[in-house]
Amino acid sequence: MSPALRFRDRETIRPHWRLAKNAMANLARGGAAAFAALLLPPILVRHMPSTAYAAWVLVLQTAGYVGYLDLGLQTAVGRYVAYAREKNDPGQRDSVFSTAFAGLAGAGLISLVLLFFVVWAAPLIFPRIPEALISQMRWAMVMVGGSIAVGLPASAWSGVFVGLQRYEIPALTVGVTRALAAVGVVAVALAGRSMIAMSFVVGTTNLLSCAALYTFLRWIAPEIRFQRSRISRSTAHMLYGYCFSLTVVVLSTLLVTGFDLVLVARFDFGALTEYSVAASLITFMSGLLYAVLSVIMPYAATLHAREDAKGLGELTITATRLSVLVLFLTGIPLLIYAAPILRVWIGSQFVRTGRPILIVLVVANIVRLIGASYSTIVIAAGQQRYIKISPLSEGISNLAASVLLGYWYGAIGVALGTLVGAFVGLGSHLLYSMPRSRPVIAFNRYRYVLSGVAFPALWTAPLVFLAALSLTGWAVPPLFFGVACILSLGGAGVILSRSGIVPSLRDRVVEAKP
Repeated sequence: MSPALRFRDRETIRPHWRLAKNAMANLARGGAAAFAALLLPPILVRHMPSTAYAAWVLVLQTAGYVGYLDLGLQTAVGRYVAYAREKNDPGQRDSVFSTAFAGLAGAGLISLVLLFFVVWAAPLIFPRIPEALISQMRWAMVMVGGSIAVGLPASAWSGVFVGLQRYEIPALTVGVTRALAAVGVVAVALAGRSMIAMSFVVGTTNLLSCAALYTFLRWIAPEIRFQRSRISRSTAHMLYGYCFSLTVVVLSTLLVTGFDLVLVARFDFGALTEYSVAASLITFMSGLLYAVLSVIMPYAATLHAREDAKGLGELTITATRLSVLVLFLTGIPLLIYAAPILRVWIGSQFVRTGRPILIVLVVANIVRLIGASYSTIVIAAGQQRYIKISPLSEGISNLAASVLLGYWYGAIGVALGTLVGAFVGLGSHLLYSMPRSRPVIAFNRYRYVLSGVAFPALWTAPLVFLAALSLTGWAVPPLFFGVACILSLGGAGVILSRSGIVPSLRDRVVEAKP
C-alpha cells in the first residue's frame, strides 16, 4: 500500500477514533462523578448524625450555586475555539479565550461577594439547621464555595480542550480529583472528623484540579494564553450574544434542579436525606447522558459553520434515538428495584419515604432529558436564542409547582413539581422551539417523535412492562428482569445496527472534518 493511501486511511479512521476517544473520556469523567454519587451517601449516612448529613448536603448544594456564574462561557469557549479552528483563524481563537477568561475572573469576584452574603444569612435561609451546626456550616460554605469561585477562570481552560477535541484532558483531571475528593471525604467521615475537615478536602481537590488544567494547557497548547491586548469589545459583545440566551438556559436549569433540596429543607426537613440520595442517582443518570452528548458539540459547530441545516437535523434525530435508549436502559431498572436499591444502599429505614421520591424523580428525569440532544445541538450551533422559552417555561413551572406541592405534600410534592416542569419543558421544545430553529436545524417534528423517541422506546417495552407491574406492588423476580434486559438490549442492538445510529454518527464526523 502506498504511503499516500496509508495516510488517507489514517485520516479516515482518525475521526472515528477521536469520536470514540472523546466519548470514553466523557464517560470516564461521568464515571468519576457516579463513583462519588454512589460511594458517599451510604457511608456518610451511616457515620454522620442525620442533621449533620443534611447540613453537609445543603453546603454542597449552596456552594454549587457558584458554578452557575460560569454563565455559559466554558461552552462558548469550546464552541468558538472549534469554530475558529475550522476557519483557521487563531486571532479569533485568542480573542475569545482572553475575553472569556477576563469575564470568568470577574464572575469569580462577584461570586465571592454573594457567597459571603449567603454565609452570613445561613440561619435565615436554613432555619431548621441546629444552631450548633451553623458555625461549621458557614466555614464549610466558605471553603467549598470559595474554591469553586477561585476556579471559575479555569472553565476557560476546559473550554479550550473541548474546542480542540481533547476531552480526555479535562475528563482525566476532573475525574481524578473528584475521585480523590470522594475518597478523602470518606476517610474524614470514618475518622469521625467534622464537616469543616470534609470541606477542606473538597476545596483542596477543587484547587488541585484548576492547577492541573493550567499545567496541561501550557503543555499541550502553549500558544493559547491570556493576553490583555486580545480582550475585545466586539468579542465580548459576541460572547454576550451567545451567552445571554445560554445564561437563561443555565438559570432555568437552576430553577429546575438547584432549589429542590432547599425547598425540601424548608417544607420537609426530615425527608432531606432520602431526597438527596434519590437526587444523586438522578445526577448519575443525567451525567451519563450528557457525557455522551457533549462529544457531538464540536461536530455540530462544524456543521453549522458549513451551513448544513439538514445534516444538523439528521444529527439531532440520531442523537435523540441514542439518548432515549440510554435514558430507558438506565432509568427503568431504577423504577423496578427502587425499594431494594435504597434498602441495600442506605438502609431500610429510608425506603418508605425514599421509594416514591426516587420513582417520581426518575420519570421526571427521563421526560425532561428526551430533549437534551436537541438542546445540545442548538447550543453547539450557536442558536440558543431559539430555546430560551423552553427551559424558562420549564424552570418557572417547576419552581412554582414545587413550592405549591411542597407546601402541601412535603418532599414528594417537590418531586412532583419537577415532573410537572419536565412535561412543560418537553412540550415547549416541540411546540415552540423546534419550529423556530428549523431554518438552521432542519427536521420534521413528526419524524423526530416517531423515529427519535417512540421507536427506540418501543424496543425497551419488556422493561417498561415490568416497571408498570412493579409500581402496582408486584415484586419482579430476577429471572423475569434478566429476560427483559436481554430483550431490551437486543432491541437496542437492532436500532444501533439497522436504523443507522452508528453509521450516521460516523458519517457526520467524517463529513465534519476538513
